[in-house]
Amino acid sequence: MTWKTTNTMTLRQEFIYLATQEGANRRELCRRFDISPKTAYKWLQRFEQEGLRGLEDRSRRPLTIPCRTLASVEEFVLALRQTHPTWGSRKLQRRLADMGHVDVPAASTITRILRHHDFIDEAQSQQSRAWKRFEHAQPNRLWQIDFKGNFPTLAGMCYPLTMLDDHSRFNLILEACAQPNLATVQQHLIRAFRRYGLPVQINADNGPPWGSPRAHEHGITPLTIWLIRQGIWVSHSRPAHPQTNGKEERFHRTLKADVLQGRHFTDLAEVQSTFDSWRTVYNTERPHQGIEMATPVTRYQPSILKYSEVLAPIEYAENDLILKVGWHGAVKHGKYQFKVPNALKGYAIVLRPVSDEDGFYHAYFCHQRFMKIDLREKPTHNVLPMSWYMCYPCPRSIHFAKKK
Repeated sequence: MTWKTTNTMTLRQEFIYLATQEGANRRELCRRFDISPKTAYKWLQRFEQEGLRGLEDRSRRPLTIPCRTLASVEEFVLALRQTHPTWGSRKLQRRLADMGHVDVPAASTITRILRHHDFIDEAQSQQSRAWKRFEHAQPNRLWQIDFKGNFPTLAGMCYPLTMLDDHSRFNLILEACAQPNLATVQQHLIRAFRRYGLPVQINADNGPPWGSPRAHEHGITPLTIWLIRQGIWVSHSRPAHPQTNGKEERFHRTLKADVLQGRHFTDLAEVQSTFDSWRTVYNTERPHQGIEMATPVTRYQPSILKYSEVLAPIEYAENDLILKVGWHGAVKHGKYQFKVPNALKGYAIVLRPVSDEDGFYHAYFCHQRFMKIDLREKPTHNVLPMSWYMCYPCPRSIHFAKKK
């Protein structure tokens, strides 16, 4: 039993003085002080050996800790954390195992080591959350592409262009660009297509050069036309919903924490050199929590779909209603006229009837469906806004306007 008061030292002294008196009934004192005889004789023995000093509390820490992590292992953990300061305990554990270390401690043990040596920011630790994101079952089913904002160098602005494989998280493009325009993006896409092949689908946001920031429904641009003619489905994130490109956004967060935050660069060449070094670590060394601590390169393989240096002619079926797009996206069909994105000027599109919806048609460019049209007779002279979508159902339709 233990003493039932906070002033235990005073009670111990009082008990000792009373118990050492001649003729003292120690068993009765134990009952009155509410302690066990074993405890009482422990304090009496200490008092005989050390005096009042023996009544002080002693450390209960064991003299030896057989299961304690070896100092050499702690050194490896701390050295790897210093090399990769943003990596958590699970990444460090997996990387140590991949490097061939034996008796790698558990992730919880690594966390305690980091915390003991003040390597963990408790505020950041509280913000960490485990996420389970949807992913495609095979590599090259979907690639996500975007610019990681921009930042200044001494020689001018830098616009990092990044592209990620949805299944493996493998980084396909990480380029320091001077301009976020069509020519720049197409140049780096061609290089990636030649090396890794083609994906089934690419998802981008709604800003240039992917689409129009002012009108989300006008998502066809010269860049998307080129991608569609390569046989790729092009989709766009919902406006104001960056989570649609969630893996790409998460990659940007890692890039910022590991490479960009708190750092300045002289020019694009220095940025690119840093990007190249970090990309190797990201793809081949850094365990990724979203893919069960594997590295992206172990889950990726190049696509069997090959890039075409020369675009094939556009062909449609014989029974398709083929229409040619004129200036400013104007399309005429008999007594009706309507408008499509300006980038389609000079190209042919087709209308195909919607099953189970009499009078409605889908508009296609190559394989890509981009509008739903109501071709029923309506006494209107105004063309209503288009609903642009790439791989999702169209929420609303437009009407043909009768020519006067």
